Amino acid sequence: MEEIKSNFIHEIIDSDLLANPALKIHTRFPPEPNGYLHIGSVKAICINTDVANKYNGLFNLRYDDTNPAKESDEFVRSIREDLEWLGATPTGGVFYGSDYFGKCYEFAVQLIKQGDAYVCDLSKDDLADYKGTDRAAASKESPYRNRSVEENLDLFERMRKGEFPDGARTLRAKIDPSSDNPYLRDPVIYRIKHIHHHRQGDSGAFIRCTTLRIRFRTRLKGSHIRCAPVNSATIARSTIGWWIRSDSRKSRINGNSDA
Repeated sequence: MEEIKSNFIHEIIDSDLLANPALKIHTRFPPEPNGYLHIGSVKAICINTDVANKYNGLFNLRYDDTNPAKESDEFVRSIREDLEWLGATPTGGVFYGSDYFGKCYEFAVQLIKQGDAYVCDLSKDDLADYKGTDRAAASKESPYRNRSVEENLDLFERMRKGEFPDGARTLRAKIDPSSDNPYLRDPVIYRIKHIHHHRQGDSGAFIRCTTLRIRFRTRLKGSHIRCAPVNSATIARSTIGWWIRSDSRKSRINGNSDA
């Protein structure tokens, strides 16, 4: 096997292993199945598989299938086929973000019970108007921010059951309407979307869960509610080979930038 050259990622891992030799290395590639892989995807795959191979670790394929409006079984299959073609077999397993919808819902309920989330009836346009973009001026507080825990729990459950139309209500994290960072002004963490999911056999209400970025987590009393994991395969400057496919699916590596 060709020796895998070190880079700054490996140096960080080496340092961690020196401090704790019992650490196990486990990497992942988290594509959204809404298109074919491209050259940037290959770079992320190579970085993660190289790390797993060098340290006798495991490598996961983890589909970030949390936006069914743009996803399909075709892309799920093609991504797996292309990984195998590249020699990047998922030694740690194949996982789906949609498998955790139930757990994400439980976390959202926990936030409501803690008083850290509320159901908001503002429309998309009104919500943007209330939040504002001026960092120096606090946003207007939602008129629904002080709903009782009981009312929020009831409305959120009815959102899940599909009793309301798309966009009628959202669940928002209760953070800080006066923050100078507009992204911390009670961000939306769930919205209603009636749609067919590629892994479900029927249509129905799908409560789409948006990403709470890592910087939000400390503001939520330690509640870990990364509903859709931050889509960041290891980002690093690394020299890799430029893969060229000789068959008819070569375009998948150079094509869709949304994959």
